[in-house]
Amino acid sequence: MEKILFDMRKEDEMKELILHRERFPSPNPNVQLTEITYLSGPFKVKGLLAEPIKEGKFPGILYLRGGIKSVGMVRPARIAQFAHEGCVVFAPYYRGNRGGQGQEDFCGEDRMDAFMGYKVLELQSNVDTNQLHVFGFSRGGVMALFTALEFSNCRSLVTWGGVSNMYQTYEERLDLRRMMKRVMSGTPHRNPKPYDFRTPLHTIHGIHCPVLIIHGEKDKHVGFEHAQQLETSLKAAGKHVETWYYSTYTHYFPPAVNQRTVTDMIQWMKKQ
Repeated sequence: MEKILFDMRKEDEMKELILHRERFPSPNPNVQLTEITYLSGPFKVKGLLAEPIKEGKFPGILYLRGGIKSVGMVRPARIAQFAHEGCVVFAPYYRGNRGGQGQEDFCGEDRMDAFMGYKVLELQSNVDTNQLHVFGFSRGGVMALFTALEFSNCRSLVTWGGVSNMYQTYEERLDLRRMMKRVMSGTPHRNPKPYDFRTPLHTIHGIHCPVLIIHGEKDKHVGFEHAQQLETSLKAAGKHVETWYYSTYTHYFPPAVNQRTVTDMIQWMKKQ
């Protein structure tokens, strides 16, 4: 009886959170893709779900993309690559994208899209809820850190080429300064609060899961300092952290190395 009641509660939660599902063309015959519309606060937001076609219970990975708007948008082939490793993967597009409501504000209130995306993943019937993981790439690194801070049942966190310090991003990315000043109502010097709000390093003690940091030391999009600062903060807080640093790679790894790193990373997740 307890299991039946639990399933009914789960079904009710799904009806409230998940508004629409639509099959999406998959580039991988072993992976099924579904575009999901879900609620994030007052907004209808969209994301892409990738599932192994075979039956069973699988680890779940929340995939948090980088970029903003169309730059760095979720790629079906990429999340299918993750799902092919034996995981259910959900990748929010973030608000305001692909027909979703609202506007992104670069790791501000739009972090709620990640939080509710985590709940979407948790509600999938083929997900092992004891194996929920969070992955963030580039700007998604900050989103992943905040998500791991929000959910104590997160089993592991991986940040790959991930932002950890929004002040650092402002300094190193001249091409993003105009957007950042608009979204955050000024520069870090004139208006530091929005930058503090988007920098999780000072609350890192609230993360309870193991963390893996992957970073190319020649990264010019997200400087290697982001990884170093995150590693230092985690160690100072007594957290379990592992680092995979690559001295010759930039923000984007060569395809063969990328594929091998994805496989190794997911094996690392499954061991946590």
